[in-house]
Amino acid sequence: MATTITDSQKPFSLDPYHVSEEFGFILPSPLAELPPYYQPWMDIAQHVTELIYSHMLRSHILKMPLLNTQFLESHRELRLAHLALSVMTMGYVWQEGEDDTVKMLPRNLAIPYCEVSQRLGLPPILTHADAVLANWKKRDPQGLFDMENLELLVTLPGGDSVRGFFMVTLLVELAAVPAIKSIPLVINGVQCGDVETVTRALEEFSQAMQGMTDALKLMHVYVKPEVFYGIMRIYLSGWKDNSSMPAGLVYEGVQAEPMEYSGGSAAQSSLLHCFDELLGVKHEAKSGAFLTRMRNYMPPSHKRLIQDISLQPSLRGFVQQQACGGLTESFQLCVTKLLALRSYHINVVSRFITVPAARARQLRNQGNISQEETVSRAPTALEETGTGGSGIMSFLKTVRDRTRDVSI
Repeated sequence: MATTITDSQKPFSLDPYHVSEEFGFILPSPLAELPPYYQPWMDIAQHVTELIYSHMLRSHILKMPLLNTQFLESHRELRLAHLALSVMTMGYVWQEGEDDTVKMLPRNLAIPYCEVSQRLGLPPILTHADAVLANWKKRDPQGLFDMENLELLVTLPGGDSVRGFFMVTLLVELAAVPAIKSIPLVINGVQCGDVETVTRALEEFSQAMQGMTDALKLMHVYVKPEVFYGIMRIYLSGWKDNSSMPAGLVYEGVQAEPMEYSGGSAAQSSLLHCFDELLGVKHEAKSGAFLTRMRNYMPPSHKRLIQDISLQPSLRGFVQQQACGGLTESFQLCVTKLLALRSYHINVVSRFITVPAARARQLRNQGNISQEETVSRAPTALEETGTGGSGIMSFLKTVRDRTRDVSI
C-alpha cells in the first residue's frame, strides 16, 4: 500500500539543480553576444577556424588586450565567455597540429579564462557543457528545435561536420528531457511505495532512451567520419593522458606549474550518469574512476544532481521487493533501452574512430600522407583513445556490460 512522503522526506525535485523542464541540461536561450567591452574576445572567437587555417590565430591572441572579467554579470554571459575563451584556447594550442604544440597559454587569455572558469565551477578547457549545451541558436527563433533550424554560436575546423557533430549531440540531450523529468516521479514513487506512478514514469524513461538512440543515428547523416577523425578530433583533445603534451599546459599568470585537463567527452554529459545512478548500474574500478573524474567537467549543479540521485533508496531493490509484473517489465525495458543506446554508441565510435584509425595506420605504413586522404593527417597520439583520454573501445564495452548486470 502506498504511503505519503513525510516532512523529513521532502519530495525530490529538479528545481535546485538548474535543470530546465523544457531543455533538460541544455542552457536555455544562450546569449550570442557579450557586452561591448568583451568584443576583442568575440572578434577572435567567431573567426577561430579561418585564423587557424591562415596560421594567424596565435598571433591574434597574443595581441589581444587583457580584459577584466568583473563586468560579466549573468550566468549566460559567463557561459558565453567560457565558450569563447575555450574555443580560442583549443585553437591556440592545436593551431599547428600535434607536432608544434605550445607549453604556455598567454596571460591575456589564461587569466580571464581561469577567472571565468572559477566562477562557473568549470575547468579551463572546452567541455561538453560549452561546445554542446551552450553553443546553439535557432535560425528562426519561432521555428522548430531541429537540425535545419539550429546553428552554432562558435565553431572549429571541420565545416558542416562540426555543426553536425555538436547539433546531433544537442538533439540527443533534448530527446532525453522526458527521462530527466521522470526521475523525480520515480524517486518520489519509490519513497512512498507508489508502484503505479513508478511504473508509468519508467515507461516514459524507456521511451526517451529510444528517442536518444534515434537522435544519435543522425550522426551518420550529418558527420563525415574522415573529417571527424582527421580534422576535428584534435581540437577536442586535452592535455592530460596525451603524449603530444605530456607535461600539460602552463596557464601564464595563474600558476607556474603546468595543469592537466582532459578533452571533451560524451562522458561529460550528465545524462547517463543520472540514468546509471537511478537504475543502480555499478561500474568497475577503472571505468568508474574515469566517469567520476568526468563529473568535474560538468556544471556543479548538474554534478550535484547525479550525487543526490545516488543517495536515494534503491529503485532496483524496490522493483525486486514489490515483485509486480508490470513494474519489473518497465524496469527491465529501461535497462534494455540503455543497453541498446550504449551498444549503438559503440557502433558510432567504431565508424568514426576505429575504422578511420586503421585506415590512417595503413596509409602511414605505406608512406602515403596524402592531402586527398583526410584521415592521414589525424594525430597519432589519439589513435585508440577518446578525446577525454580513455582507451575508448574497451571502456565502452566494459560500461555496456556493467549495464547488463542490473537486469532483473
